[in-house]
Amino acid sequence: MTFGGNILVTYNPEIHRRRSIRLKGYDYSQAGAYFVTVCVKDHACLFGDVEQGGMILNDAGNMVKTWWLSIPDKYKHVELDEYMIMPNHIHGIIKIVGADQCVCPEPSVCPEYSKYSNETRKKGEHIGSPLPRMMQWFKTMTTNEYIRGINTHGWERFNGKLWQRNYYEHIIRDDKELQAIREYIIYNPLKWDEDKENPEMKGTI
Repeated sequence: MTFGGNILVTYNPEIHRRRSIRLKGYDYSQAGAYFVTVCVKDHACLFGDVEQGGMILNDAGNMVKTWWLSIPDKYKHVELDEYMIMPNHIHGIIKIVGADQCVCPEPSVCPEYSKYSNETRKKGEHIGSPLPRMMQWFKTMTTNEYIRGINTHGWERFNGKLWQRNYYEHIIRDDKELQAIREYIIYNPLKWDEDKENPEMKGTI
């Protein structure tokens, strides 16, 4: 699917597994909207099933939903937009509010970028960045509760870790792109049979 002239590629663990997929030097504490995808390790379908083009959450899926909706309670300068929990991943739009909008394709041309030291810029550190912390918090909370679900309710076990090591993010730069991504998220269950995250698709593409 194309957004604003760019092809949005679904998270591919074979490509992104061992390298950072976030823009180095970009200050994610700035206001902006981000399309985020977090995937279950090994593509295990643990959160429910797609039936007749709609996502039916099981108890584990509802647990993930509860923690996703709790993100703004933990991080006060965050708003959630559209989201969709799929059998083995979650798509969502996260908005960081309370600061002037500054979304730059290259950090070197960003006016906010100049306030950081050369040493920090060389390291590519994300000073004050809430997005990685949010995702780590979300993964930790859901993993802990999933383990409780295994022990208490017999939920399906996962292999080592619940979530894949990294996550996919995409900076949303304008309203047109925002609307396109909203539609992509909403209609994601209808595309499940063609989704690269669908285990049944492995070996067919």
